[in-house]
Amino acid sequence: MDIKEIQNLIKFVAKSGASEVKLEMDDIKITIKTGSEHDTTYVQQMPMQAAPMIQQQPMAAPDSAPAASSATEPAVEDSKYITIKSPIIGTFYRKPSPDKPVFVEVGTDIKEGDVLCVIEAMKLFNEIESEVSGKIVKVLVDDSSPVEFDQPLFLVDPS
Repeated sequence: MDIKEIQNLIKFVAKSGASEVKLEMDDIKITIKTGSEHDTTYVQQMPMQAAPMIQQQPMAAPDSAPAASSATEPAVEDSKYITIKSPIIGTFYRKPSPDKPVFVEVGTDIKEGDVLCVIEAMKLFNEIESEVSGKIVKVLVDDSSPVEFDQPLFLVDPS
């Protein structure tokens, strides 16, 4: 199983609503847990002779209720704003390093090419630059949080 297949599996599990999925194949064991503050994925290589086995547990209702309400709020608010989305999967950081100030705050005026955040993917830190000019209205992701491809990161007022 290559990294692309693992990433696709993580996306599928995140959208399925399952809180935990375990996948065991010939030489690999994968456990994906969602519904907590940070999604967790464990990949372990191990010798196994058993047939592939998948266990899936349904997500608890209390975990899904806050996510549903927060997902509907930005849809109403962002009608006049531009949404800046994540171009990659990784870990979102608002600062270049722990001892440095954040790249942008709510109310910061930005222009095209300004660095807004950093996303770490496979030990590489990718600077995410603005493709629009305007003012940061809202930061939609907490610092050090995992982000998915095309996940909204910032709302920008272009006026």
